[in-house]
Amino acid sequence: MNTVYFSLGANLGDREQTLMEAIHLMEQRVGTLLRCSSFYYSEPWGFQSEHPFCNLCASFQTHLPPDQVLAETQTIERELGRLTKTCVNTEDGIPIYHDRTIDIDLLQYFDHQGKELIIHTRLLTLPHPHIQERDFVRVPLQEILDSKTM
Repeated sequence: MNTVYFSLGANLGDREQTLMEAIHLMEQRVGTLLRCSSFYYSEPWGFQSEHPFCNLCASFQTHLPPDQVLAETQTIERELGRLTKTCVNTEDGIPIYHDRTIDIDLLQYFDHQGKELIIHTRLLTLPHPHIQERDFVRVPLQEILDSKTM
């Protein structure tokens, strides 16, 4: 079994309910939920909005390869009302962030031997390049990592 870590966030609608629906759908399509952090509230990162985010991190066991995990989570995002993904400004290559009903990011993926996969494709970069600079990821991720050793 492989282990994958996720960050989930929402800043529109019933944020907490949407995050729990996403976890439920991920249990059906990605694998077995191992751990889920508490909710973590934060201001938007990378853009201005009057809508704060609710975030959490979760780990799952899965048989799916990373590209299939990504496809499943993107389908879940669409089903939960996410209409657009973050796009990149073609002039300067800087991402353009916006409000969203749900965002599911793959953070890390470990194979059945516990080896962390390093992936750099057009669609997926693992480990996620912004883990350490985003408290809304780092803090709940540390919570589930700490609960693993208790």
